[in-house]
Amino acid sequence: MKVGIVGAGMVGSSAGFALVLQNIVSDLVLIDLNAARARAEAEDIAHAVPFAGSTIVRSGTYKDIADAAVVILACGVSQKPGETRPELLGRNAEVFRAVIGEVMSVSPNAILLVASNPVDVITDISTHLSGLPPARVIGSGTILDTARFRWLIGRHLGIAPGSVHGYVLGEHGDSEVLAWSNTCAGSVPLTAFAAQVGAPLTAEVRARIDTGVRRAAYTIIAGKGATWYGIGAGLARIVKAIARDEQAVLSVSIVEKEVLGVPDVALSLPRLVGAQGVSATLWPDLNQEETEALRLSANLLKDMSDSVVLPS
Repeated sequence: MKVGIVGAGMVGSSAGFALVLQNIVSDLVLIDLNAARARAEAEDIAHAVPFAGSTIVRSGTYKDIADAAVVILACGVSQKPGETRPELLGRNAEVFRAVIGEVMSVSPNAILLVASNPVDVITDISTHLSGLPPARVIGSGTILDTARFRWLIGRHLGIAPGSVHGYVLGEHGDSEVLAWSNTCAGSVPLTAFAAQVGAPLTAEVRARIDTGVRRAAYTIIAGKGATWYGIGAGLARIVKAIARDEQAVLSVSIVEKEVLGVPDVALSLPRLVGAQGVSATLWPDLNQEETEALRLSANLLKDMSDSVVLPS
């Protein structure tokens, strides 16, 4: 399977590296406005291939991603001093209009995988600009937040994060919702499991985990400027689900017709991901507090998306 990555910065190149180490794809093409950067990242990643598999890794132009099955969009512009978020989103909408036009001209059947922030709004923009069905324009959404949630719970309980089954919903950002009420360890409700292993989930522990999930990006950015390894692995996980038609349950973002009374909004819910993109959305049982928090997150994202003037 051929995968293109538009944007060879740290997120795009980390996703490429993760794809190669897991031997998920046969052909990987990196594209960037800075052709020298794309070429350097592709060559560096290619040097890992002998340790992992047989992926062909190269840099190129849009014509080189013709007939790609998936195109990861890790491009965009940074915020200028004094620039408002709607202004930044407007400039990124212009970038994505150009990029998506190029991608669709050579790979009209590709699934678009959006990695740029704010990812939910950019996913909404990309859906409109591409004209693709929402199921084929997937934002990385809260896949990383969910991984952080499971990792922190696993660490508290002393178990593998993969044995924790729970999701972060809504926005990939400050209004995200940690769905504590339906989280399990194995098949056991989380509170009961915690009591059985002598690691009770006190209010203090929950608050610490909540902060660890919700503020993780800020902590990492303060220390090294940006996050890239975690999201790179998350993007590779989504591509793997598509490549192998897994119908895996992943917390990704697509435009949903209606969420708790909010129409046409992109946010994360547990969704089945396979060869055709998202095949179904799964609606979790939430308590009243979580439901209201999810509605608030949906409204916030809808307002943000509506503030963006899309390029004609």
